Amino acid sequence: MISLPDSAKYVIIGAGVHGLSTAWHLAMQMEAAEPGSGADVVLLDKTYPGAGATGIACGCVRNLYMTEPLHAIVSHSVDVWNYDPVLFGFQQVGYVSCGEENQIPEYEKILASQAAIGYTSDVYEGQEARDFLTNLWPDFRHHSIDVVLHEHLSGYAGTAQTVRGLTEMCERYGVQIYSGVEVTGYDMSGDEVAAVRTNRGVIRGDVVFLCVGAWVPLHWDMLNLPLKLDVTYEDGTTVREKDMWTFWRLDEGEIYYDGPYYTADGRNPPVLHIELMNTPVQDPVTGEMLDDNVYVYWKNGTERMQRPGIQGGAMPHLLGADAVIDPYGHANDEYQAKPEFADYITACMGMFMKRFEGIRANFRERRNGGIGAFTPDNVPIMDWIKPNMFMIADSNHGFKMTGIGKLVAREVLGSEPVPELAPFSLDRYGKGAAFGSGVTNSPWV
Repeated sequence: MISLPDSAKYVIIGAGVHGLSTAWHLAMQMEAAEPGSGADVVLLDKTYPGAGATGIACGCVRNLYMTEPLHAIVSHSVDVWNYDPVLFGFQQVGYVSCGEENQIPEYEKILASQAAIGYTSDVYEGQEARDFLTNLWPDFRHHSIDVVLHEHLSGYAGTAQTVRGLTEMCERYGVQIYSGVEVTGYDMSGDEVAAVRTNRGVIRGDVVFLCVGAWVPLHWDMLNLPLKLDVTYEDGTTVREKDMWTFWRLDEGEIYYDGPYYTADGRNPPVLHIELMNTPVQDPVTGEMLDDNVYVYWKNGTERMQRPGIQGGAMPHLLGADAVIDPYGHANDEYQAKPEFADYITACMGMFMKRFEGIRANFRERRNGGIGAFTPDNVPIMDWIKPNMFMIADSNHGFKMTGIGKLVAREVLGSEPVPELAPFSLDRYGKGAAFGSGVTNSPWV
């Protein structure tokens, strides 16, 4: 039987990438400054480390966001990935994103924002963009591609290896990790969290961290926080009584390919992302229209495959404010990727690279499913939601953002707020600083 301590200085709920990273960085920074040690940090998970979205993510590490403050978060995250890339399984192969002519201003804006923080990238336009792609992949078919962003510092990682690596760093610094501990409620003292109630007893914490991914709406409700709010965006639009949390179902999977899948010079290719809103996708056999646009990404496979192959995904699907969270991921019958996803991703692969023609039969038929809880503007919230409770709600941007834990530890242990976290405050919705627009339907902004 698990016996929890009666109290700890820091209690972290959720052992996904954010909980693990926060625990490790708290312990490491305390040891360096000598006000404490990892023994002051208790990390709880209802199942085990990496049992949620972290453990089934495709593993991409990219900085392709129109939300400019996210660029600094990813930059810090790449620093964390490179702290020990072998331990964390980080492959810094780069990230190549392709768009149409109407996206050129967006790509140029992203490039300028990334350059301002020293995140090395290039943009290619017109024929230069197409030549760049052909030089990487000689069999590439360009269709309507007119702009390419090449992020040099990005890449991907194997999720199981990342979880093992982060767990090892926590253990190295003395963090106490408890699996099989489910939070059932909170005892409050005024507006502060006095104690965390679990199926294994009650634990008090001076500071509590909420890092629970898709389960955040359940904890939000336990804390009696509002499930609806008015959201005013940067462009002045306002949406009244918007759901605080909205669930999306993710579509990701694997395709066997004995290739090998290399670039023209024999290297592991960058992650490839293609987003063409005016280019339809057809079934290569029947000619049936599968979708009126392209949104797809893929890379070399890492884990969960018995032989070489590709891992990739497409646009997630909106579920709404209610979803069945348990059982989670591949264990949940309701949220598995449909056969239409396999048709779509393999059609896209063959559409853009000749080597992948006819690859539909190689799609790995296994359970592929997961859901995420998105914020009102589909951008992470990283803020104090109670005087002594800090929430990381990543809006499914999460696996790549190992740097959030580093910044949160600095915020908690330091004497000044961390400026990189300021744009992601909870009060932005009422201050007219929500990201994007009230008419935006994309989950990634």
